[in-house]
Amino acid sequence: MSADDIENRRRRPGERGAAPDMAGYLPGDDNDDEPEVEEASAETTPEAKRAPIEWDSGGREAQGKLGVEVIQALVKRLPNAPGVYRMMNAAGDVLYVGKARSLKKRVTNYAQGRGHSNRITRMVRETAAMEFVVTRTETEALLLEANLIKRLRPRFNVLLRDDKSFPYILLTGDHPAPGIFKHRGARSRKGDYFGPFASAGAVGRTINSLQRAFLLRTCTDSVYESRTRPCLLYQIKRCSGPCTGEVSPEDYAELVAEAKAFLSGRSSKVKNEIAAAMQEASEALDFERAAIYRDRLAALSHVQAHQGINPQTVEEADVFAIHQEGGQNCIEVFFFRTRQNWGNRAYFPKADPALGPAEVLGSFLAQFYDDKPCPRQILLSHQIEEQALLAEALSTRAGRKISVSVPQRGEKKDLTDHALQNAREALGRRLAETSSQARLLAGLAETFGLPRTPRRIEVFDNSHIMGTNAVGAMIVAGPEGFVKNQYRKFNIRSTEITPGDDFGMMREVMQRRFSRLLKEHGNPADRPGEEDTVAEETDSFPAWPDLILIDGGQGQMSAVRQILAELGIENAVTAIGVAKGVDRDAGRERFFMEGRQPFSLPMRDPVLYFIQRLRDEAHRFAIGSHRARRKKEMVRNPLDEIDGIGPGRKRALLHHFGTAKAVSRAGVEDLAAVAGISESMAQVIYNHFHENSR
Repeated sequence: MSADDIENRRRRPGERGAAPDMAGYLPGDDNDDEPEVEEASAETTPEAKRAPIEWDSGGREAQGKLGVEVIQALVKRLPNAPGVYRMMNAAGDVLYVGKARSLKKRVTNYAQGRGHSNRITRMVRETAAMEFVVTRTETEALLLEANLIKRLRPRFNVLLRDDKSFPYILLTGDHPAPGIFKHRGARSRKGDYFGPFASAGAVGRTINSLQRAFLLRTCTDSVYESRTRPCLLYQIKRCSGPCTGEVSPEDYAELVAEAKAFLSGRSSKVKNEIAAAMQEASEALDFERAAIYRDRLAALSHVQAHQGINPQTVEEADVFAIHQEGGQNCIEVFFFRTRQNWGNRAYFPKADPALGPAEVLGSFLAQFYDDKPCPRQILLSHQIEEQALLAEALSTRAGRKISVSVPQRGEKKDLTDHALQNAREALGRRLAETSSQARLLAGLAETFGLPRTPRRIEVFDNSHIMGTNAVGAMIVAGPEGFVKNQYRKFNIRSTEITPGDDFGMMREVMQRRFSRLLKEHGNPADRPGEEDTVAEETDSFPAWPDLILIDGGQGQMSAVRQILAELGIENAVTAIGVAKGVDRDAGRERFFMEGRQPFSLPMRDPVLYFIQRLRDEAHRFAIGSHRARRKKEMVRNPLDEIDGIGPGRKRALLHHFGTAKAVSRAGVEDLAAVAGISESMAQVIYNHFHENSR
């Protein structure tokens, strides 16, 4: 069930949400205090046979109450049925999403107001309203809970921080000469998908080796169709050259079949066949063909060597192991498909330190598979609560049996032990990095006389060439290092800025950045300490920076101070300018702060190295953003500037005339002769390239 369906299909207050024979009916009095009832669509969850209903507690009875009082007012009208509940504060922010086999019993436990952990006590104290969704089964409740947690990201839930989709290898099936590609996202293209792989790098390395082993093409279909002679990949023996007929369609189809067999787990059979072909060519004294088979065998061995552990008895499984230390969690995931190890990834979910490994791992798994395909086996390092319920929910979603188990012996136990060792080492590295980062942040605060250790640092830089394609860049760092999902780039838009005016660019970047921050999060001076308190209690990352670093000297700092003063936040944020030193040498930087004379730091000061690293990261991001914009400008087609010319008409024009330049020289009659181009559109195109004819 989609959380959006619940929000978008809200019924009017006082309207009953289900027929009397529907599971999840909530009885109420026929008066103005009747709770609002909603019907939620179950279109996105095939396991839901009948639509659950949602009950909003925002009635008169809950107004003006907080914590235990509001919960006690709701208990008497809750059903003894499975469902999902949401606890919200006075501002309407969701604090917690949970599921229950019996909503009445679970909420009654909260209403007692005693015997809770500090985390639950804080959560109950802030609760001003609750919403409920009654489901037909507890399985539906588990799936809906995971969906809502990922969508709403409540403060008191275990949160899966890194939720990027996994990359796959795609062997296309919609072309006479199939290609092999890296794929991420919806599986809309026809073909065979192999994965998931732990990272894009793992996919890239595997594809490179498979190219050498099976000589499959990696070019796009448009490039394939336009080739008149073999490309460089053919010359270096990474492609068999099907585009120009260097290999027959039958032989290429055989290479594709071998690649598919190898990726499907029949690697031994494929290697034996290639070895036999090599031996046969050698006996026939065809040493050139034998060398080709030899190189293909070496490439296959390289693929398997980089896969680490390749189990013999586990054909398809995901292995999860959790390690807790220092109040943090690390969950290591290994992916095994077709008896091959396709990589591993470490996750560091946010969870209350009071939660044990079983609770964290159980909540993590439900969120992890909310939008990902599930293998036939899931192997765990710890027994989790409601393990059978999770297996049932995943089986219902996948449409086949899913096994969730904690192996006790044999090869499966070895796999979980190996994953646990990796989790322990990954968390150790993270704790060491966090400790080092904490010392650097504390040193930064002491060196520059900051009122407190910064939790969020923003670094700004500009990049352009003679004022063209100007881009402003912002990178963010915190206690755990660089926070790349907070990076932002600003394409300079103002037409009043003189090309190359760095001060004007910085003013625009500051204006846009902090105007939006004020609009979305308000002025921190109006709520002193509030955001810090929330961030410390919930381990969330603050929205407002404690410190901003500007790549520039006194001129840039004057521009920054002017904007901060105009917005009324000059005292809310500390700004420091970092100017390159004499001869632009690293280590001789000059620092500019309000109320202090420009100064430098000792050459070997760790804080200086830390600031250099921050500045270099901002410089890297700014240059990368500028190059991407410049590249986009360079490859932009003049036809893109014409209103009414979309991809279809653009393709038709280029196929007919060959180039955009030829289109610009064509007459109205010639343009109208192109399929899909009417006389009026032909006139528009002609006028675009011939201003004097308008």
